Amino acid sequence: MKEVQIIIGSTRPNRIGRQVAEWVSRGIAEAGAGAANFAAELLDLAEWNLPFLDEPGVPAGGHYVHEHTRAWSRKIAGADGFVFVTPQYNWGYPAALKNALDHLFREWNGKPAVIVSYGYHGGGKAAAQLRQVLEGLRMRPAATMPAITFSHAMLAGDGRLRDTTEDFACYADELARAAGELAGLLGERGERIAGAGS
Repeated sequence: MKEVQIIIGSTRPNRIGRQVAEWVSRGIAEAGAGAANFAAELLDLAEWNLPFLDEPGVPAGGHYVHEHTRAWSRKIAGADGFVFVTPQYNWGYPAALKNALDHLFREWNGKPAVIVSYGYHGGGKAAAQLRQVLEGLRMRPAATMPAITFSHAMLAGDGRLRDTTEDFACYADELARAAGELAGLLGERGERIAGAGS
């Protein structure tokens, strides 16, 4: 069983990122790909509270002096793949997510990823930027990148989403397709690792 981490990219107070990530997690399981090929875990950057990169060495060297970086390294190294759930801020993705990525290098290498973006304009521009960075980290992003467009009507008075199951239903097939691509990439990675060890 492969381990996939669903990374919540927003750390903003009153964010809806966790709700979106929970919908993603349910959708992956319902699609069957997650249940059959990998186990998914939510990973919340707000709970990790990483400082802005404070390591004296280049991350590619893998020599970390701070325990928060070493803990982050262990967590990311232990995963086989990722789903990045990110909002779109001013056509880009959050600094907290970029910082989390930049803390490490080798731990990301070769691992597949899906990008799910969201925002009033869908988040496609943020997803495109994030994809470029993931490729720079030598990751393998899936071709399908669901971009969820939401409206004020979807929000309750407290700013939270009213009903992700109903409001995001039109994105379920696209998410299932992305999950299937991720499962395929995980299988390819496993074959490459097995081949390298033979």
